Amino acid sequence: MGGPKMERSHKILARGVELAVCRSDQFKTGLLGVTLAVPLQQQTATANALTPDVLYRGSRNYPDMECLSAATDQLYGAALGPAVRQRGESQCVSFLCSFIDDRYALDGMALLEPAARLVGEVLLDPVTEHGVFRRDYVSGEGANLADEINARVNDKRGWSIYRLTQEMCAGEAYALDKLGDADEAVGMEPETLWSRYQQLLERSRVIFYYGGSASPDRVEEAVLQSFQPLLHDRQVQLSCQVVAEPDHPVRRVTEEMDVTQGKLAMGFRTGGVTMGTELYPALLVCNALYGGTAHSKLFQNVREKLSLCYFASSMLDTIKGLMVVSSGVEFADFDRAEQAILDQLEAVRRGEFTAGEHTAAVRAVVNNLVSRRDSQGQMEDDCVTQLLSRGEWTAPEALAEAVERVTPQQVAQAAGMIRLDTVYRLTGKEGQ
Repeated sequence: MGGPKMERSHKILARGVELAVCRSDQFKTGLLGVTLAVPLQQQTATANALTPDVLYRGSRNYPDMECLSAATDQLYGAALGPAVRQRGESQCVSFLCSFIDDRYALDGMALLEPAARLVGEVLLDPVTEHGVFRRDYVSGEGANLADEINARVNDKRGWSIYRLTQEMCAGEAYALDKLGDADEAVGMEPETLWSRYQQLLERSRVIFYYGGSASPDRVEEAVLQSFQPLLHDRQVQLSCQVVAEPDHPVRRVTEEMDVTQGKLAMGFRTGGVTMGTELYPALLVCNALYGGTAHSKLFQNVREKLSLCYFASSMLDTIKGLMVVSSGVEFADFDRAEQAILDQLEAVRRGEFTAGEHTAAVRAVVNNLVSRRDSQGQMEDDCVTQLLSRGEWTAPEALAEAVERVTPQQVAQAAGMIRLDTVYRLTGKEGQ
């Protein structure tokens, strides 16, 4: 598989602190990211989700967003922003900075070093009052976070998937909201948040990522200069509980809301097949063939031929070992749609798909993998996800080649390991 040359390097800077560099001349921009990963836990989730937004309000030298914006303008309009992600049962707090590559800067100005200094300052040297975060910043961002959490319910498709995974993974860390709790966000005290922030800096696993044309040595030097307080050994145990198959009858949850279209979400366990396991490439093809593309069985049969769903698709969490089928149905069609969705999975298990369907699924997975090289953001995300889930980072081409070797028998084998765990129905209120 061709494409621009990319050199990947991965170095441990201290125990629990690592630097990943993807050197390439492909992009006109460089990307520098720092991610602090901790176990997703109820007592810290809200504070960890709130911290990057409060940090982003201002640092000691750039104490408000206007000053911060002026600082990024000085770097030819660099883009700096926070992110909170969930990877398996880890909560990841990140800052990402995108800036034009040195080759395109006027006067040969080096941008990597000042960008690293800015990210380091925003993360490690916040503006304070009385030795903690500013109260107005904490209360303002706490209200914003609460609004974001409370707004989840407005996207009924997303809400049904969220509620399904909460019910399906009850008692597992995966069921927790990566954004935490709305009431806790609103009531957050600056002293409490400051204390949690110090813990985050001390106890997280740290991943630095750089994509661009700079050499790994130069990137490492920039990181050493700008993030010194993070560069110490740390004990971090990050894990993800993978339940291979349900040990209970299928759970069924029905909830009523003021909706005109029903939502049916079905959660499956993938039999312990996760990122990095032997059957992983086959699971990716199986998902594409079953419900992951517009050529899939769910789309072609349940939606198009049977007209039972407004939409029907499947998606994987390949760290946790879950597959979720999400569909929109008429209230009267819940039972028929559920059975039709299960029938299509059974067909894949029996190997009832054509060579053309198999080829289309393989091509879809390969194209998706290879196209991720075209986005700095997606490459950073893939790198962090892989390092957190399996401790190593490989090029998408390597997985794409494994996918191309997947046989129809392996697809059927992967489908045969998938087990239904929980069914969630969102229906209209009585009398609608």
